[in-house]
Amino acid sequence: MTHDTDPRTARRVPEELDDFQRAERNPDFRVDVERIRFSPFFSRLSAVTQVIAQSGAGLAVHNRLTHSVKVAAVARAIAVHLSTDPGEKGRIIAELGGCHPVVVQAAASAHDVGHPPFGHLGEHTLDRLAKRRFGLAEGFEGNAQTFRILTRLDEHDQPGVGLNLTAATRAGVLKYPWVRGEGGDRKGSSHKFSAYSLDVDEMRDALSAYPDIEAGQQTVECSVMDIADDIAYSLHDLDDFYRAGLLNQATISAEFRAWQRDLGELRGLDEPALRYADRSPGHSLELLWRRLERKDPWIADADAFTAAVARVREEVVDGLLAVPFDNSLAADRALAQFTSEWISHLQSSVTVHRSPNRRSGHVSLDVTAWHEVAVLKFLHERFILDRPDLAVYQRGQASVVERLVDAFTAWLDDSYDVRRAPRRLLDLVDLASDDYMRLAREDPDRLDTADSVELRRRARGRGIIDYVSSLTDAQARDHDAMISGQTERLWDAGQGL
Repeated sequence: MTHDTDPRTARRVPEELDDFQRAERNPDFRVDVERIRFSPFFSRLSAVTQVIAQSGAGLAVHNRLTHSVKVAAVARAIAVHLSTDPGEKGRIIAELGGCHPVVVQAAASAHDVGHPPFGHLGEHTLDRLAKRRFGLAEGFEGNAQTFRILTRLDEHDQPGVGLNLTAATRAGVLKYPWVRGEGGDRKGSSHKFSAYSLDVDEMRDALSAYPDIEAGQQTVECSVMDIADDIAYSLHDLDDFYRAGLLNQATISAEFRAWQRDLGELRGLDEPALRYADRSPGHSLELLWRRLERKDPWIADADAFTAAVARVREEVVDGLLAVPFDNSLAADRALAQFTSEWISHLQSSVTVHRSPNRRSGHVSLDVTAWHEVAVLKFLHERFILDRPDLAVYQRGQASVVERLVDAFTAWLDDSYDVRRAPRRLLDLVDLASDDYMRLAREDPDRLDTADSVELRRRARGRGIIDYVSSLTDAQARDHDAMISGQTERLWDAGQGL
């Protein structure tokens, strides 16, 4: 049986361990890792866009699966280091419930399973559609969807409890441990949250295993996963764009040179003036500093930011990017060495706090590394995500998602043909209906209506959103082509319906 003396190993439904599991050193947590790895929701990440699609930039580009695998590796290394620390770090971590490397590995592996097709673009589109089409005030959020998948939608061998993971792993994915609108001034609280109201009982149950963690704060294991995600995102996207030849070294270098040269003048401009000329070299970096200073004054430091800009300019802009990637073995070695050195540097920069700032976690990057990650992220936010050609492509992806939501809504409205709708879609609508009815009975204050007709409309909407968000990029395109009558590839294109 699971170990009743340790609330972190508790599952929603107790289970017997088989002989092979009993032979493991940490069987409960290892079972979690394997269930996540064998999950179809985990497998589908290999066909979900990270930022740019493999078909558009070669096989070297990361997808959500390779990203998750690397986050797990970075997170486990940090957790091993912290869990064996003999000093003050180790003492604080033990007091807060521990930092088990296998829990961190499981949480890191699972942290992106809620991402819909087309990455963050799909997330934003589904959020808008959930609110406008179905009156779902919580909309759609990838982190909350991850938690819903693990605890409700992705069933292992019994209904109603999802994968039936331990409390530690469930808590480990709660990067924003509140429902929408209840984060206050905490990290990401403006639009991020980790559980829908339908799943709030599951969230409370998982967090109850950590009584010494303040309400609204990540567990130690979750904060390690969160840091690893930041590290991987800042470096692996850079890797992708460099390989694909999308980072114009001259343009980026001009931005960094101008900011360093004109810093005194730029600091004298107000923010509207900076935004008006944000395409002028140097202005975007100054806007980045203003945003950091405004949102995170507890850690933002002008000298540390200046040093981070200098280091990224030297090692990335004038170092790595100065030599175009030519797909040679030498280029692969140089890129691998660069990435490895930066990961090691950032991994060694973690700090532990008993009482962290509300916008931080118990485990965080130190001041130097925090600013460096912010500047690394700036490279692809400013020079990739803002590109007009990417925007055109993404608007097309958004239209695919929107047509699918509208088409499945119309299908479920068709009383004659609804019986032939995809079986999983009907199952997901039924699950959402059960969840709304349970919430109306047990916690009606979380609902703004008691009208059963309205609740069933919202349940249908949540089921449709759950279904569309579970598709891969290719499945979304194929479903769109079929349901709009634009293809005759019936059987092979229809896989997954």
